[in-house]
Amino acid sequence: MKEQKPVIVVSGGNRGIGFEICRQLASRGAQVVLTARKPDAGEQAVKKLAAQKLAVQFQPLDVTRPESIAALRDFLKQTFGRLDVLINNAGIIADDDASGLDVKLSAVRNTLETNALAPLLLAQTLAPLLKRSRDGRIVNMSSGMGQLSDMGGGHAAYRISKTALNAVTKTLATELRGAVAVNSVCPGWVKTDMGGPNAKREVSQGAETAVWLALEAPQDLTGNFLRDRKVIPW
Repeated sequence: MKEQKPVIVVSGGNRGIGFEICRQLASRGAQVVLTARKPDAGEQAVKKLAAQKLAVQFQPLDVTRPESIAALRDFLKQTFGRLDVLINNAGIIADDDASGLDVKLSAVRNTLETNALAPLLLAQTLAPLLKRSRDGRIVNMSSGMGQLSDMGGGHAAYRISKTALNAVTKTLATELRGAVAVNSVCPGWVKTDMGGPNAKREVSQGAETAVWLALEAPQDLTGNFLRDRKVIPW
């Protein structure tokens, strides 16, 4: 029986770490569904990969809109009948993010909506399809800035949102144990539009652990926070 290529959804796949994750996965033979909020940006990303002889599919996805998430679920169900891996990569740092003493609650709410609540809703909506996979996995792109064990100041909305995402990871890992592996990733400080040019890591390094979790990590590795394939404190 011919082995099925894994079906993998990547949110926010049109640029930065998300785009590199799509590139690496496609180069390994995965069936990648690249999603982005703006259709033009998503289509351009697909064309860039096609120029490298890499085939991925694009589906529009606004992670803050339940109807958009439902449309993605329907597409996956009709096209593949299952989902093997969900990579929750889409995330934001608000322009008006600030210290804990100064940040506006509107900035915190907006950041939580994209960085923590959207991954939760995506997992809830796509869990039935993930459970159809022999190796279902969810990979949440978090940040060391969300570590309670090493919490600092500044960018309070972003920090709070990533800490919340780590809580989502641990909760889902417990509830899906034995069916779907769920882990968080800290990619490190990466040279992207979000990370800036002074970041220490290349985008390929930032994507590597997520790709490993999607394709190679042991299925019983779940409920962890990882950097460079190693479990780190929460």
